[in-house]
Amino acid sequence: MQWIKAILRDEDATTAVEYAVMLALILMVAIGAVSMLGTESGGLWGGIESDLNTAGFGS
Repeated sequence: MQWIKAILRDEDATTAVEYAVMLALILMVAIGAVSMLGTESGGLWGGIESDLNTAGFGS
């Protein structure tokens, strides 16, 4: 019973959970930004490829 009270009083676990939640939120934002950038970049490179093909430099 004493060890349960000790765990409940220990604030290190709470801090670790808070850091884990912050890390998860940061990763979600970073993945979303990279995904959006990749979509925009893919459209840009696709347009350049079609322009090169039209000009006779494509494959």
